[in-house]
Amino acid sequence: MRSDANIAGPMADPVPGPRTESFGEDVSRETPPPMDDTPIGRAAQLAVEALGRAGEGLPRPEQTRIIVVANQKGGVGKTTTTVNLAASLALHGGRVLVVDLDPQGNASTALGIDHHAEVPSIYDVLVDSRPLAEVVQPVPDVEGLFCAPATIDLAGAEIELVSLVARESRLQRAIQAYEQPLDYVLIDCPPSLGLLTVNALVAGAEVLIPIQCEYYALEGLGQLLRNVDLVRGHLNPTLHVSTILLTMYDGRTRLASQVAEEVRTHFGEEVLRTSIPRSVRISEAPSYGQTVLTYDPGSSGALSYFEAAREIALRGVGIRYDATHAHSGAQNNPSMVEGIQ
Repeated sequence: MRSDANIAGPMADPVPGPRTESFGEDVSRETPPPMDDTPIGRAAQLAVEALGRAGEGLPRPEQTRIIVVANQKGGVGKTTTTVNLAASLALHGGRVLVVDLDPQGNASTALGIDHHAEVPSIYDVLVDSRPLAEVVQPVPDVEGLFCAPATIDLAGAEIELVSLVARESRLQRAIQAYEQPLDYVLIDCPPSLGLLTVNALVAGAEVLIPIQCEYYALEGLGQLLRNVDLVRGHLNPTLHVSTILLTMYDGRTRLASQVAEEVRTHFGEEVLRTSIPRSVRISEAPSYGQTVLTYDPGSSGALSYFEAAREIALRGVGIRYDATHAHSGAQNNPSMVEGIQ
């Protein structure tokens, strides 16, 4: 909490001790601010609150929710969204598996999972029918979070899958045969609509589409939606677009607000009320092999993903998300709540 001295302004001085004359908003250097009025203090307080709130837990789904994170447009935050939502759900008490289907292996990197060429990976599962349980690794920093990593071998899987039996449903069969209990499976797709993405769409029931609040945000989405319709019609009748997440939201720009309004008008209830702000911390975290939730849990990016995960979890059990109950750190963070309407 801010002190009354700061709220009242320079005319009020309830704090005893030396103080120099101040004009306008200048504050005496001789009067130290309270601990949580400093940037470090505020960040520490938000981090403690965020992790404490994560520990509260969320309602668990009756059966495993398999969510495909897809958008063939690159640079929209697919991998970032996958790993940070997965970490948020795990910190809320869920058991979560991330399946990295992108040959670049960025999700594996962000989760601190080794994925060099000799590591058993999702490639072995798809091409050689290796059991999924043999390639899944626990994520070091987050209890209840697991990853099936991708290696560079996956780059050739598109071609190798063409001649295999049941090429579109190999991932689905692997997940069905996985015996460990899971609340969520999040599948990070490559930025294309090839056989790897088709495998993900056949395996999942829900599609989550991250859309960045930039020019041409909706460009190319039509083809993805048509593919979802085709897979639903021929291979997976339960598949549907359940979630749209606005990413890279910058409340200072009119463009971001216009894109957000356009997306909400076009997709309606599928759009999460929580949006993800542009955040240096979100960008920095993968270079340390971490999600933003463990790298800087008090940052606006971490708080946003906490709330997005909460909203997804509540939707899954039929509870409507109430933005008024969002984390107090989010309430004080305009960059986070600009996109909540």
